[in-house]
Amino acid sequence: MWGEVLKTQEIFKQFLSEIAETVSPSTYSVWFNDLELVNMDDKELVIKVPLPVHKKILRTTYIDLFDETIFSLTGINYSFKFVTEDELEEIKEVTNIIPEEVHEKTVEWNTNLNPNLNFDNYVVGESNRLAFISAMNVAQSPGTIRNPLFIYGRSGIGKTHLMHAIGNYITEHSNKKVLYTTSDDFKNEYVEISKLERGQASIEYAKQFKNKYRGVDVLIVDDIQFLVGAELTQQEFFHTFEALHQANKQIIISSDKSPDDLKKIEERLRSRFTWGLPVDIYPPDFELRCEIIKQKLSNTSIKNKVNRDVIEYIANACPNDVRQIEGTINRLLAYTAMYAPDIITLDFTIEAIKDYVNTNVYQENTISHIQKVVADFFKITVEDLKSKRRSNNIAKPRHIAMYLCRIETDENLAKIGLEFGGRDHSTVVASCDKIKNDLKNNTNLDNMLKEIKSKL
Repeated sequence: MWGEVLKTQEIFKQFLSEIAETVSPSTYSVWFNDLELVNMDDKELVIKVPLPVHKKILRTTYIDLFDETIFSLTGINYSFKFVTEDELEEIKEVTNIIPEEVHEKTVEWNTNLNPNLNFDNYVVGESNRLAFISAMNVAQSPGTIRNPLFIYGRSGIGKTHLMHAIGNYITEHSNKKVLYTTSDDFKNEYVEISKLERGQASIEYAKQFKNKYRGVDVLIVDDIQFLVGAELTQQEFFHTFEALHQANKQIIISSDKSPDDLKKIEERLRSRFTWGLPVDIYPPDFELRCEIIKQKLSNTSIKNKVNRDVIEYIANACPNDVRQIEGTINRLLAYTAMYAPDIITLDFTIEAIKDYVNTNVYQENTISHIQKVVADFFKITVEDLKSKRRSNNIAKPRHIAMYLCRIETDENLAKIGLEFGGRDHSTVVASCDKIKNDLKNNTNLDNMLKEIKSKL
């Protein structure tokens, strides 16, 4: 009997695994993650579901997927019976149920965290030191300081790694309930409520949704900027935020823009994002990129074949973000596997990644480029733009350069201010607003900007 029970549970585990590869992560989380096998005989699978709405959706939407998947695993055309906890006792009276002591199991909470992303393998430099220290403080004392922790910066510079590191540290050092999600998944799950007919099923699903997100000790939400345009979801997230914050539960949020730049997010949400600590991560500088490359190579088969010249070449070829570094290293690994050199020389590396670098990696520092073009246009120096001088022949070109950096690049306000002599983001905003207002009535300025843009 025990052997049969184990066998059927293994089949069901494989069954769910196949389903997970077929549907999206958010769909799996909503409709399949909490399914439990109650009984499996020669003809039928009895599956326990969390709510009556699951019975309806699984039966009407996913039954064909169930049939195909179980047949591919067993070669048998099984039927499916879905039951809730309340119905389980009644079912036991009429079918051969797996004994209670065998059926019972500890249901593990799915944090959605990647265990490979932790503080130990997060490489720290000047561009991310403040964010790293803040993250460590939050991980050690969740819900007590810096709540919410709002991490922002351009894509591919380590925000997600840092968020997973916080979550993994908390789960390892406490029994707190942690949940990582993306704003996209939050939105998709919330939208599922509107797809249900009004009635008990809709009410129960809404209750389950609220319990999932408001019943945690630590909520980690990645890429909050994707809530733009989703007004109803923003309202729900606001209420979720309020419930957690009032209960001293830790909230961690990431975005590619600062709270002030999320203009299409509700004002009441943006103001709450600044309650704790908004902290920026800048693109890694040259030395940090070298350290990141060494760290990522340390886990590969070529770690002892690469010298400093190769590391520096990759660092120079990947000036923008960590994902570019990872892609370049993967390209080098593939090329090395093909030719199996004893030592990876600089010439070999250049040959291995030349197409990838040319098409995907190399980009100019656009802020520097804009500064140079504007300075040349007004016959001043880039140092003049970065200086504290306020004479009109310097201030006006500085305003124009900041404005162009704002509209022609995806850099945030803090980064632009930093590149103009360490000015704060409010100075950049004021400069941009001045140029915008002047453009309404100044044809000469409009022509001037067009000429500068043509030189870019």
